[in-house]
Amino acid sequence: MKAVGFAWRSLVRQPARTTLGVLGVAAVGALLFDMLLLSHGLIVSMGDLLNRRSYDVRVTSTAALPRSGPLVRQAAATTGAIERLPEVRAALAIRFADARFDGRDNLPLAATFEGITGTAEPPWSVRRGRDPHGMDEVVVSESAAQALAVDVGSTLPLSVRCRVADEALPPLPVRVTGVADLTFELSGEITIGGPLAVLEQACGGTDQDEADMILVVSAGDPRRTAAAIRSARPDLQAVTNQEMLVRIQDTGFTYFRQISSVLTTVTVTFSALLITVLLTVSVNQRLGEIAALRALGFSRGRMIADVLVESSLIVGLGAVLSLPLGWALALGLDDILRRMPGLPAQLHFFVYQADALLLHLALMAATALLAALYPMRIVATLPIAATLRAEVIG
Repeated sequence: MKAVGFAWRSLVRQPARTTLGVLGVAAVGALLFDMLLLSHGLIVSMGDLLNRRSYDVRVTSTAALPRSGPLVRQAAATTGAIERLPEVRAALAIRFADARFDGRDNLPLAATFEGITGTAEPPWSVRRGRDPHGMDEVVVSESAAQALAVDVGSTLPLSVRCRVADEALPPLPVRVTGVADLTFELSGEITIGGPLAVLEQACGGTDQDEADMILVVSAGDPRRTAAAIRSARPDLQAVTNQEMLVRIQDTGFTYFRQISSVLTTVTVTFSALLITVLLTVSVNQRLGEIAALRALGFSRGRMIADVLVESSLIVGLGAVLSLPLGWALALGLDDILRRMPGLPAQLHFFVYQADALLLHLALMAATALLAALYPMRIVATLPIAATLRAEVIG
């Protein structure tokens, strides 16, 4: 009888213990899979977010992140100058401004207005309707459409907080031309987007020509584009997406990697100990059977292989179950974590990666081998004659 068939029959003869082992491995394997997805999921998702609409260079007045730090002065002229560089294909200036609307029961609702100017694609994808073009046209996010009870064709009274106008200005009536997914919308935020001219008009033409950042689409290598921008405008900070990801990975996401590493070690150790205990109990209960098989001519290597295959079957079945279980758990946890305020609405914590799946399978294989070491040692050093004598006397 082959080792696989023999090990399978040993498992089938002990259904309760086998079920316990498989379910235990499935549970810890699901957690292990989630930790592997979490360790690099944020970076992968952030990279995807930064690369939306082909933007590959960010330009700010300093190294500050968007929505913080000094603004880029003379946004329209600066964007035009950057666009004229041979290394640049297109550019887009974006300005974030606080807005306010009257919601249901006349309760004030805080919102964010994204004003843009330039030739690059806008930082949103229209679900229905069209992009705004006029000085009184905007798009709204799905959450804004629901909160404000508006849709394509509706009119909104836009009130924004202007940087230079201290007096309260009357709301500007704007028309909703589309409902869109906005790339830079934060979780739980109500977001409106439109031309920068809409913001200037809402401020009575007194607001300064400023932008939080300029998004650039390179004509070639993003690093050369960033270097060309820094050379042409030493007062600006140009950073590629890759450079920004390195900064974020070295600072903001270190905590998640550490948590992932710790929990990965704990889950692998727990899984190995669980299978080791189950296999050791199984082997101890079958010492007489193993000794009899050795006496009948089964080699020591064959019996060791049976224990290893038995461990592999338990871990393999548990690993197969852990993948759908872990993915379902990841979806639930991701939905909870994405509700944290201040995070981009399209950012995900758990992202599928082929490397994570391969590492998960490799760790499961290592767990099967590690768990089988002690039971294999028991089988390898088992005294045949003494064991058979003890079985007969007992």
